[in-house]
Amino acid sequence: MTTEPLFQQDSYLKTCSAEVTAINDEGGIVLSQTVFYPTGGGQPGDSGFFTLENGDKIHITTTIKSAQNIVHIPKEGHIPLKIGEKITCHIDWDRRYKHMRMHSAMHLLCSIVPCGVTGGQVGADKSRLDFNVEDYTLDKEYLTDKLSEIQAQHHPITVRWISDAELDDNPALVRTMSVQPPRGAGKVRLLQIGDDIDLQPCGGTHVKNTSEIGALCVSKIENKGAKNRRVHIILLNEGILLNEGILLDERNG
Repeated sequence: MTTEPLFQQDSYLKTCSAEVTAINDEGGIVLSQTVFYPTGGGQPGDSGFFTLENGDKIHITTTIKSAQNIVHIPKEGHIPLKIGEKITCHIDWDRRYKHMRMHSAMHLLCSIVPCGVTGGQVGADKSRLDFNVEDYTLDKEYLTDKLSEIQAQHHPITVRWISDAELDDNPALVRTMSVQPPRGAGKVRLLQIGDDIDLQPCGGTHVKNTSEIGALCVSKIENKGAKNRRVHIILLNEGILLNEGILLDERNG
């Protein structure tokens, strides 16, 4: 039985009821449906907890993909579960929402830099994208100003689906150079920002409007090879500002 990924239709779901459908050899828990996003596309897997019908809790440290299922990794020493048992999922919403804001911010950055993407990683307070820049020059101040400009324009962020064949007919939609969107399910999930800001395949969780992202800053651009540049972004109104030394070092880095 394949896990139904409720987060693909609604990233704002914080809880759901589910049934235990499998427990793997390592103790990973598979459910009939879930709001937990599994690690993938540069976005970390969700953490949180399950509540059992008797009120007991099982803490989930992360979530991963395995074949067609989503596997929830419990904290060691948890209460044993049985196949068919009913539970309620609760994600760590504060952490997830930061990932949503950051992932959407990375799409904004991708829309500004006209270069192929060679890698990326979403973090709660700090994220990065790697670009194959060729002869293109990146500037921290320019990128920060453009991110702030687009973020403040209140562009809607929406999801739609196209067929595998439609994606094959539109190869320019894929910005990642080393990883292709998964095919074989018959459809591919697209993330769209505004009318013409960004449109590309993405299975991650996102906010509904660019205004939710908040203030952004390109904190550092690293040289990772002859043509590869790593661009770091941070959310300016987050806990990282409690240590201004880190922020100042990165902005001057």
